[in-house]
Amino acid sequence: MMKRLMIGNEAIAMGLYHGGLGLVSSYPGTPSTEITEFLAKFDDLHSEWAPNEKVALETAFGASLAGLRAACAMKHVGLNVAADPLFTMSYTGVNGGLVICVADDPAMHSSQNEQDSRHYAIAAKLPMLEPADSAEAYVFAREALALSERFDTPVLLRSCTRMAHSQCLVETGERGEVPLKAYEKQPRKYIMSPANAIARHPLVEQRTQALRAYAEDCPFNRVEDAGSEIGIITCGTSYLYVKEVFGDSVSILKIGMPNPLPEGLIRSFAAKVKRLFIIEELDPVIETQVRAMGIPCTGKELFPILGEFSQAAIRRAFGMEELPAPAAPEVPVRPPMMCAGCPHRGMFYALAKHKITVLGDIGCYTLGSAPPLNALDSTLCMGASVSGLHGFNAARPEYAKKAVAVIGDSTFMHSGITGLTNVAYNATNSTVIILDNSITGMTGHQQNPATGFNIRGEPASKVDLEALCHAIGIRRVRVVDPYDLKACEAAVLEELAAEEPSVIISRRPCVLLKDVKRGLPLRVDPDKCRGCRRCMGLGCPAVSMKNGKARVDATLCVGCGVCRQLCAFDAIGGEEA
Repeated sequence: MMKRLMIGNEAIAMGLYHGGLGLVSSYPGTPSTEITEFLAKFDDLHSEWAPNEKVALETAFGASLAGLRAACAMKHVGLNVAADPLFTMSYTGVNGGLVICVADDPAMHSSQNEQDSRHYAIAAKLPMLEPADSAEAYVFAREALALSERFDTPVLLRSCTRMAHSQCLVETGERGEVPLKAYEKQPRKYIMSPANAIARHPLVEQRTQALRAYAEDCPFNRVEDAGSEIGIITCGTSYLYVKEVFGDSVSILKIGMPNPLPEGLIRSFAAKVKRLFIIEELDPVIETQVRAMGIPCTGKELFPILGEFSQAAIRRAFGMEELPAPAAPEVPVRPPMMCAGCPHRGMFYALAKHKITVLGDIGCYTLGSAPPLNALDSTLCMGASVSGLHGFNAARPEYAKKAVAVIGDSTFMHSGITGLTNVAYNATNSTVIILDNSITGMTGHQQNPATGFNIRGEPASKVDLEALCHAIGIRRVRVVDPYDLKACEAAVLEELAAEEPSVIISRRPCVLLKDVKRGLPLRVDPDKCRGCRRCMGLGCPAVSMKNGKARVDATLCVGCGVCRQLCAFDAIGGEEA
């Protein structure tokens, strides 16, 4: 046994590893990304980045089918992508243990919605575990693999942003050597034709009843009986907020297994208190089921359905005096923006300059929507820019000459290829711009099938984007350097003028990659600068105005030279003195 501080994601990874995990396949998505990155450090299991979450889950299922304990990790919106295999895997069950880690994002720190993944557990009729901190994350992840095999089911392990990235002391054990289970051909179990699926459904319902019985005294749910008149049912990180506010002064039923709920335990707990509160982030999932049991309780009429909870939020809800906030230095507000030297900026400037309608996608390039570029018109989900542009142009053909889609290289591999295939097959005159920065940028520089390296940084096959676009039926494919504004403008205008679908690949590596060569910082000659502010139109954080003159911050500038191309007075250039 050893103890050390761990963030929740590391604790989940260590729990899975010590639980005998043999394979992990994931697509990076904040706040879940580090689970797979930590697992990739172990040489005695197979780890990989998959093109998307559906592929990752199907890969994990294949390993489970073969008898190996497997897992995949994703953020909440990634579970939407993986939902197709998820629901049917509930019917097939597993061979080797299979755990699906899903990280929700209350308050939407890095997400486009605030959905509650507990609904998936209920809808798919799968058990779900929800740890409150890193210590529980380790234990729950380790036990989830065994639970999966015991009940012949995939197991969902839910975390959230706060738990994934906060840390506490974790006591860990040793890796258990779990032998590879025998593979047996079982068509009626694993071939989900209608006849077989009909026969499997009753088994799912029987499993649910068995899990309900298990939930009544399982190690994941516990009662902390203070003998008080007030009782609180809570789960996840909300439990920690409740404990910090009330300590041991109220009775608590901590739910670590939110599906299926332990009805008998809940009834017994409720019978001992005069007033029952349900404290849970996001949707009233537990509350709705408790009310359906006919048990009076107070929940979302007192506690918000939006965002994250906190100690202060709990105190406010109960009308308690708020504690003084700790003194903190004032930090200047920094609005989200693309980095200095970001390769996407030049292309976005060209699009904004010509007032092009731009359907955007999921990635750091979504920041092109911010002032002063204001370059995006929509952002929906992974791959939606390409499919959306096709539909947009089909509805308004006149926009084919003034609308484009933008999508990153990783996102294109994730779910843009099918959309582009649709453009080619159904022949809308659509122009798609692939912003190829040679990495998965937004989640912290993970590799993808278009980079030429695998999760361990080892050489791997590399998708040829130009050849791929040609192969699915796009004849017009061209590559431009986004640091060259004239080339960007020419490419955009020429492809929009063409009478057929086209692809522009805007290619330059992310400036934050460690092996990218950066130029010398530029400087502004104040005698030449007229204060026209044209360079400010780029929204580069290295460029600002002072005393009516432009200036370049040498600590930020990477010498990309894009601002220099905008200056009509040759005021920008040379090395910072």
